Amino acid sequence: MAQTEFFTSIGIHRAAIISEEPELVRIKYIDTKPSSSGSKGTILLIHGWPQTSYQFRKVIRSLADEGYRVITPDYRGSGDSSKPMNLEGYRKVTMAADLRSLLRDHIGIKDKVHVVGHDIGGMIAHAYAASFPNDTASIIWGECRLPGSTSYHDTKDSLQLFHFNFHKVLDLPEILIKGNERAYLKHFYDKICYNAAAITPGDMDYYAQQYAQPGGIRASINVYRLFERDAEDNVAMREKSGKCKVPCLTLCGDKSFIASATPDEAAEFYEQFESAEIEEAMHYVAEENPKGFVRELLKFIGAH
Repeated sequence: MAQTEFFTSIGIHRAAIISEEPELVRIKYIDTKPSSSGSKGTILLIHGWPQTSYQFRKVIRSLADEGYRVITPDYRGSGDSSKPMNLEGYRKVTMAADLRSLLRDHIGIKDKVHVVGHDIGGMIAHAYAASFPNDTASIIWGECRLPGSTSYHDTKDSLQLFHFNFHKVLDLPEILIKGNERAYLKHFYDKICYNAAAITPGDMDYYAQQYAQPGGIRASINVYRLFERDAEDNVAMREKSGKCKVPCLTLCGDKSFIASATPDEAAEFYEQFESAEIEEAMHYVAEENPKGFVRELLKFIGAH
């Protein structure tokens, strides 16, 4: 899909002011109505790093064609959303609260929603379901190490996940990446993408432009700087309320090195869950195999 089509025909692009204190937080989002009259419900798609809402360009229309309203935001600090300086604002429980406010207070969606998160979006999706279970019809997440899980603690210092620690260093990553955004991000697209044609040079250019915006790299890295706080939050929510009771599906690529451990992560935080893998895909499942991604979403969401 060309970028022009993404901006002109996939849905209505809007923005909402979520809060103004202590800093202004503006969330940009795409609102895609069901293609036919009536609605089966709302799907919230939460992107990962180093991407934006653009990563769902190949699946939004297909989900809307099946009767769902699809809300696809750039989370705080990413894409065309604002990039606050306050580090604490990048706790995943805060970022989840941003999106709940977007849905309920600004768009006016009061019914339960199906929350879908990929990579960092998976962490935000879990925070959403754990914080607001009564507002969540189902949760689908994957391709992330969930902070607070055994797998996260066992692998966060591995060479495979070198950027977890690199991004936590203050100031240095911003200095080194500035001016080299495309080369840095391309490393991750090349490294963990099985379908090499899924993310084109033009797509990489667009992502790089998004992250090269003022504050873009700093804000995206701040998301990583709060991982240990996120781990504390996730464990604290489980200790307070028990394992999350929201129907859960973990969804990874069948070529992903993360896939095998993801069900174990879910078992630590969910009372019941299912697991699925997208064939012929590694990390960027919605881009590498959009038909498989839509199929698994609809199968699970349709049952809940």
